[in-house]
Amino acid sequence: MESNIVWHQASVNKKDSRDKNGHHSGVIWLTGLSGSGKSSSANRVNQKLFERGIQSYILDGDNIRHGLNTDLGFKPEDRKENIRRIGEVAKLFADSGTIVLTAFISPYQEDRARVRDMFVKGDFLEVHVECPLSECENRDPKGLYQKARTGEIKGFTGIDSPYEAPESPELVLQTNAFSVDECAEQLISFLEKKSWL
Repeated sequence: MESNIVWHQASVNKKDSRDKNGHHSGVIWLTGLSGSGKSSSANRVNQKLFERGIQSYILDGDNIRHGLNTDLGFKPEDRKENIRRIGEVAKLFADSGTIVLTAFISPYQEDRARVRDMFVKGDFLEVHVECPLSECENRDPKGLYQKARTGEIKGFTGIDSPYEAPESPELVLQTNAFSVDECAEQLISFLEKKSWL
């Protein structure tokens, strides 16, 4: 890191923002295969938090690649950098008193662990959006699995690139067994138990 760069201490800190908002802040990191329901779950939870007056924001994989990470591809090193950048952005949001919902495949355990290490204990919640590969392929909302199966897309997670499921996530949402609304309620209930809300 450049030695002439010094962190500027803000006059309003994370505790100030949390006190003003009346709720905890941190990141809820939703990870899972493409088509597992990460974005759908994040959006439903975000809507429910908004209705309760909670300050929250979604960082979604596709949306981020339209702007901040438009220069990155899908090679392992690009995926690693993608997740690093998202972690840094999520941390800034959390420091502002916001509950951040992220929806990223984030296939590698090491990368997710690195993001967790950016946060103080209790400010990072890993949520495995669990859904069998066969069901994700049946849903195939973007037609990506079909392209991967025909060789149009190379290095697709779950087909010819690995997905390392979380070993001990804070929460598992089984989107093949529960509806989007039910999964959202499970996550909201979990946040209440954790005294985030």
